[in-house]
Amino acid sequence: MTQTPVEPVAGVAADQARPDNALQGSGSTRGARKRSARKRSARKRKEAATAFTMLIPSMIGVGVFLMAPIVLVIIISVLRWNLISDPVFVGLTNYENMFNSNGFWNSVWVTIQFSFIAIPGAIIIGLFIALGLNRKLPGSGVLQIMYVIPWVAAPLALGIVWSWLLAPSGLINEVLGTRTAWLADTTTALPVVAFVYIWQNIGYISLFFLAALQSIPKDLYEAAELDGAGPVRKLWSITLPLIRPTTFFVTVTSFIASFQVFDLVYGLTDGNPGYPGGTTDLIAARIYNSAFTSHQIGDAAAMAVFLMLLIVVVTLVQQRYFSSRMTYDMS
Repeated sequence: MTQTPVEPVAGVAADQARPDNALQGSGSTRGARKRSARKRSARKRKEAATAFTMLIPSMIGVGVFLMAPIVLVIIISVLRWNLISDPVFVGLTNYENMFNSNGFWNSVWVTIQFSFIAIPGAIIIGLFIALGLNRKLPGSGVLQIMYVIPWVAAPLALGIVWSWLLAPSGLINEVLGTRTAWLADTTTALPVVAFVYIWQNIGYISLFFLAALQSIPKDLYEAAELDGAGPVRKLWSITLPLIRPTTFFVTVTSFIASFQVFDLVYGLTDGNPGYPGGTTDLIAARIYNSAFTSHQIGDAAAMAVFLMLLIVVVTLVQQRYFSSRMTYDMS
């Protein structure tokens, strides 16, 4: 019995041919994806190259004016050098001399006292000034300019002017009707230096706080008023928590600045930092005297390295304290 061959139906033939077309289509799709990925990768490399090219001037500046001096100071700290004779490698001798020096530890203690007086005072007064300026009363713009002028002015010039004002025959004593030598008394010299520092920096601090206060949504205060919150409650529960990032920034920068104060003290003490009796002997002033008065460059470099490490450690402690207590989202 003969069987007649059956011709494949057109639809079946199409179905049988479809997998090959699907494979071809899938291959072309993968090829297109690979080309697209290569294009994106090339574009990203080009953008990265452009970004790094634009960063080169800044990177050169950071390297030359920041990193290179730090490395140079570390190298000098292990040398004995007076700027005239050839430097001699002495290892850690300069650090041993520093740690065994009573004068150095006195400078550290004086600087800590100065910071504990100046930093809280400047931050608290700056905050209250910012709260007043935030009310946008008449003349607030003029007051902002007046508060900033001392911070913009040269600290050395301010120190000289304040030394005249605080002299026994100066304007301060004339107004008070006294003849007190404010900067020659061991009990008043450091507080007076801290007072001048606060006066100089409250404008800078108040502007940062003012910017933070203006970024707080007013809806929060309105809701708090509806709940019966008074001014003190709003300050404690809304304002202070929401300006913690600014408080952190101001605290860190004020701490760093207070440990680097020199020119203001130099002007207040008529070029004799430490007078009277070492009560104004801030660590930055001791570094200056060691380097340019005693010509002990290695000792000064060792103290500068210690100061840098101290600032880094305290800054990290402050960052750890504030990091879990800060709120950035005010939406």
